Amino acid sequence: MRLLFAGTPEVALPSLRALLDSPRHEVVAVLTRPDAPAGRGRTLTPSPVARLATEAGIEVLTPARPSEPDFLDRLAELAPDCAPVVAYGALLREPALSLPRHGWVNLHFSVLPAWRGAAPVQHALLHGDDYTGAATFRIGPGLDDGPVYGVLTERIKPRDTSGDLLARLAEAGAPLLLATLDGIADGGLRPQPQPADGVSLAPKLGPDDARLRFDQPAVAVDRRARACTPDPGPWAEFRGDRLKLGPVEPTDHAGLAPGELLVERRQVLVGTATTAVRLGTVQPPGKRPMPALDWARGARPDASERLA
Repeated sequence: MRLLFAGTPEVALPSLRALLDSPRHEVVAVLTRPDAPAGRGRTLTPSPVARLATEAGIEVLTPARPSEPDFLDRLAELAPDCAPVVAYGALLREPALSLPRHGWVNLHFSVLPAWRGAAPVQHALLHGDDYTGAATFRIGPGLDDGPVYGVLTERIKPRDTSGDLLARLAEAGAPLLLATLDGIADGGLRPQPQPADGVSLAPKLGPDDARLRFDQPAVAVDRRARACTPDPGPWAEFRGDRLKLGPVEPTDHAGLAPGELLVERRQVLVGTATTAVRLGTVQPPGKRPMPALDWARGARPDASERLA
């Protein structure tokens, strides 16, 4: 089939590579978000998908919105049979949805109808799920509620961050997306409606959601830290400044008040509503991330100071 691939971040690259390598399909163009500021110099930089497509000699389309007339005209000229989507990052509406003959097929990183929305992996970790997965479905006007072609499941490991889990799902999901497109091309694969029960929503997590609240139990602090690593990045306040924190680790150490710091020879502990958690990395404002012990030796917190 002739394909228009829509995607933006690195998580979309395994799927794009799989489609570029497929002898059955031709990627005629990619749709990605416009160049965005990156790095300390905030230089406008093409997305990872745009860079890979350019290396492969494929046309790159970067409309501010996929409803723009120029993009719709070009989409009609390309006449793709299908448009696979992996983390594109913008809403798709009519008439764009109707232009590919077989529609737009999204690889979504949850087992639908669980965790519909922009941050399914983060919410699976935040809520302590034991398993998650990926699903391919046909995009419609609703939020991730289209009929499903295929599903895979993935066990969540005890120390997974959202970055770890998303990377695994991106690799595992690429063959699922390819198999889905093969089945559509063969004419034998029909999507099935999602169940009415089990719907949950996964809105994007922002900086306020990433603040670690040490008046909660250690298990909740740990889940939030892992869910928000690497993005938007867990943090807490110390001496009026925002400290960026790496994932924390629950311990069986009791007796610390919420937010209370204990600097030991080989670890830095912070109290929660239950037992303490061990700090991993700490990044003070304007500095590079460092081991928690190095930060504590420089900051020298006294007994009255807290992380909040």
